[in-house]
Amino acid sequence: MRPEIDLSAYARRIGHLQPLRPDLATVQAIVRAHVAAIAFENLDVLMGKPVDLDPLAIEDKLVHRGRGGYCFEHNRLLAEVLRTIGLAVVPLIARVQWNRPEDVPTAQTHMALLVTLDNERWLVDVGFGGLTLSSALRLQPGMEQLTPHEPYRLLHGAGEWRLQAKVAGQWRALYRFTLQPCEEVDFVVANHYVATHPDSPFTRELMVARTVPEQRLTLRNRAFTMHHRDGRSERYTLDGAREIRGVLERHFMLVLPAHPSLDRRLAALPD
Repeated sequence: MRPEIDLSAYARRIGHLQPLRPDLATVQAIVRAHVAAIAFENLDVLMGKPVDLDPLAIEDKLVHRGRGGYCFEHNRLLAEVLRTIGLAVVPLIARVQWNRPEDVPTAQTHMALLVTLDNERWLVDVGFGGLTLSSALRLQPGMEQLTPHEPYRLLHGAGEWRLQAKVAGQWRALYRFTLQPCEEVDFVVANHYVATHPDSPFTRELMVARTVPEQRLTLRNRAFTMHHRDGRSERYTLDGAREIRGVLERHFMLVLPAHPSLDRRLAALPD
């Protein structure tokens, strides 16, 4: 038996006021609203807290407690929402290539979704941080697809798909994946690695992102950046836990956890 996601509470959380229908217009609207309302963030991992992938635990955190999360949380929540409104959803696991040479093998540490709408397949991903998709993409190779933010394209070859974004006029690889459905236990293993392994950047650095109309907001440690659609970027270095808290609450709309180590961890962040 699948968990019963509170669709009304989710819709209120993301500010979606229209009926939730199993159609493309609804999916596109949900994706845009989700990435604007629910931040990508790794505060729990940074404080050494486990990340629970139970759908109802994720719903409680992201919907009811005003928090965000990372890919496994965002996309697991969205998968349950889309299934509840009647759509076929296949969870996929991907190898991240962002800021890595394309010929260097990487572990499967990212979750995305394959959604079928009117017999057509779409890639949906609301959990890739500063370059997360702000719309669903047709699973069609080689076609530049416009979104409310950067253009994207999917390439296909040797049994794999690759997602790229056009950043500052250059195509940059984000991740690669197959269409093989991923078992839940594989996400549990990947989540454990991302949340606990000393080589995982999520255990060492603060990573926060929110995608709003006309802007992408990112915070990496104390570096807060506002990327505008016209190519301009505003960069600020935050000073101390109080200033970081203010940005997390004001710009990323997070209800911060009442954890005794939070301010200490924020104060110790490098530039």
